[in-house]
Amino acid sequence: MSARLLRKVLKEKGEEKSLGPSGLNPELDAGGGGDEDSDSPVAGAPFKNPFDLLDDQEDEQEVAGGDQPEDASEQKYPVITNSSNVDPASNCKSKKKKKKNKEKSASRKPKAEKSLDLILEDLSICGKASHQIGPENIKAASDEAETNTKKHVASSVLLVDPRYLKAENELRKIFGSKVVNSFENHHSGGSSRQMRGGRRAAHNPRKTILISPSSYWPRWDGSMSMELLEMKDHQNYFRYVHSPSYGHAQEAFEAAKAANDLNAIASIIVHHPYHIESLLTFAEIFKYSGEHQSSADAIGKCLFALECAWHPLFNPLQGNCQLKYHHDTNKPLFSALFNHMKNMDRRGCHRSALEVCKLLLSLDSDDPMGALFCIDYFSLRAQEYQWLEQFAEEYRNDNSLWLFPNFSYSLSVARFYLEHDAACKEDTAQTEKATSSDLMKQALMLHPLVLQKLVAKAPLKESVWAQILKNSFFGSAKAGSPSLEHLINIYVERSYLIWRFPELQNLLKEAALLVVESLKQNSSEARDWSCVRKEAFSSDKNEYSHLMVSDFSDTIPSIPPEELRHFMVGPQMVHEMQDGDRGGPPERARAPRELAGRNAAIVFLESLLPWMDYGNDRNGQPDGQNENVED
Repeated sequence: MSARLLRKVLKEKGEEKSLGPSGLNPELDAGGGGDEDSDSPVAGAPFKNPFDLLDDQEDEQEVAGGDQPEDASEQKYPVITNSSNVDPASNCKSKKKKKKNKEKSASRKPKAEKSLDLILEDLSICGKASHQIGPENIKAASDEAETNTKKHVASSVLLVDPRYLKAENELRKIFGSKVVNSFENHHSGGSSRQMRGGRRAAHNPRKTILISPSSYWPRWDGSMSMELLEMKDHQNYFRYVHSPSYGHAQEAFEAAKAANDLNAIASIIVHHPYHIESLLTFAEIFKYSGEHQSSADAIGKCLFALECAWHPLFNPLQGNCQLKYHHDTNKPLFSALFNHMKNMDRRGCHRSALEVCKLLLSLDSDDPMGALFCIDYFSLRAQEYQWLEQFAEEYRNDNSLWLFPNFSYSLSVARFYLEHDAACKEDTAQTEKATSSDLMKQALMLHPLVLQKLVAKAPLKESVWAQILKNSFFGSAKAGSPSLEHLINIYVERSYLIWRFPELQNLLKEAALLVVESLKQNSSEARDWSCVRKEAFSSDKNEYSHLMVSDFSDTIPSIPPEELRHFMVGPQMVHEMQDGDRGGPPERARAPRELAGRNAAIVFLESLLPWMDYGNDRNGQPDGQNENVED
C-alpha cells in the first residue's frame, strides 16, 4: 500500500473515532438496538472494505495486462465477512468506482502514448512522427525502406558477438576452465607490484566487453571522454575528447618522442598510467624485445581506458557507430584494436580475432587498418565458412570482393570445406553456387602471380609445382599494377600457412593443371582475364601503401636495445633513418643516475637505453666500457 492510500485509511479511522461509539444509524437508534447491534461493524457506519482503496493500483495492473473479467478483478482481494453484515449499497458503489477508474485509465493511455511520441519527435530519436501514408506517399515510403535496407545490410553482417570477443572465453573452450584459471591466478600473483614501487590495494575494476581488466591495474582516471558529432544515415559519428591533464601528458609525450627519450615516456606512464600513446609505445618495445605478455598487458590497458571513455550512445557491437580515423584522437583505438587482434591470433584465438576484425571494419567504412585483407584468414581459421560467403555477398552490395586476391582464393577454400562437411553429413541438397574447383580455377586465372609466390613462401616442394611454373602463364606472371602487387604480397604473407594443409595443396594443384590444359586449347581466355584485372586495378600508384606487409606477418624480428630509438618515429621511417644517419646517434653527456630508492621496473627500462649511465660496475669500470672495447 502506498503512503497516500495509507494516510487515507488512517484519516477515515480517525473520523469514525471522533464520532464516538453512539449509534450513527438513525434506524438502529429508533429500533432500540442492544449491545450486539452497537458492537457490529455496521452499527456505526456503512461497511467500507479497506482493500477497495487499492483500486488505483489494480487499475494500473489492468492497463498493463489488458481487460479482464469483472469477477476476476473482484476476487483478486477476497474479504471474508458475514453476509448479513454486508451493505449491498457499498458493493454497488465500489463497482461504479471501479468502472470509473477503468474509464479514466483507458483515457489516460492514449494521452501518454501521444505525449511519448511528441517527446521522441522533439529529441529526433524516432525521426518523423508516425502518420498515415496516403496514396501519393506510398512510393516514396517504399523507396526509403529499400534504401534503409541496403544501408543496414553491411552493418548486419558485421554484428559483433560479445561471447567470442574476449580471448579468455575461447581459451576456456580449448584448454578448459581449470587450466586458464590457474594460469590467470599465477600471472596475477606475479604481477601484483606496480610501477610506483609499492603495493596497490586490489579492487574490482569495471567490467568491459573488449578486455578483462586485472584487479591490480590502476583505477580509471577519467582523462578521456567521447562526444557525439552527428547522426546521419542511421549512423552515429563519435570522436574522443582529451581532458586538460591528458593534453599536458600528450605534449610531454611529443617532446619525448622528438628527443628520442624513452625514459621521459616511462615517467609519463608513472604519472598518467592510462596515457594511450605511451602505452602503445612500450607495447611495441616489449613486442620487439620478446616480452609478448607485457606487450599484451599494455595493449589491454589501452583498450580498458578507451572503453571507459565511451559515450552512453556508443554501442559498436551493433555496427551503427562510426569513429572516423581522420580524427587524431580516434587513431589510438584503431592501433590498439589491430595489435590486440594480432595478439589473439598468436595465442590461437582465431574466433576472437575475427570478432575484433569485424569491429575494426565496422568502426570506419574506409578501413584505414586493412582489416578487409585479413578478415578472410581469420574466418577460415575459425571455421566460419558460411559467414565468409555471406560477407562476400552482402558487404558492399556490389559483389566485388572476389576481385581482391585474398577473397578470390579464400572463397574457394571456404566452398571446399563446406562441400566436405556436406559430404560427411550425406546432404544431397543441390546448390546453385559454383564448386570449389571452379572457384579455384577462376582465382588462378585472375591472379596467377599468387601461385608463384605461394610456391616460394609455403614452400611447396613437390616436383609437379616446378612443372606447373614452367608454363609461361604462371612462370612469367606479373601483377600489372602496384596496388595489386602490394595486395598479393599481403595475402601471401598473411595466409601462406593454410596452404601447408595437404587437402588444400591437392585442390590448388588440380585446379592449376586444369588451367594449363584449358590454356592449351584456348589461349584467348588468358587475355580476357588480364583485361578484367587491369580494369579492376587501373591505378598507376599504390593505393594501399599505408598498409605495411610486416603488419600482416606472424614473424616478429628482434631488435637490439641500441636500435630502440626507431620506435620513437615508427617502423616506416627505419630505412630513412638508416640511410640518413649512418653514423649513429650523437654522443650525449652521460650523468650517473642514482639507483637507491627507485623502482626496479623503471631502472630495468632505463637500462635498455644506450645513453643511460649508472656509474661504475662491480669491476670499477664505467658502465658500458666493455661494450665499447668489444666494438
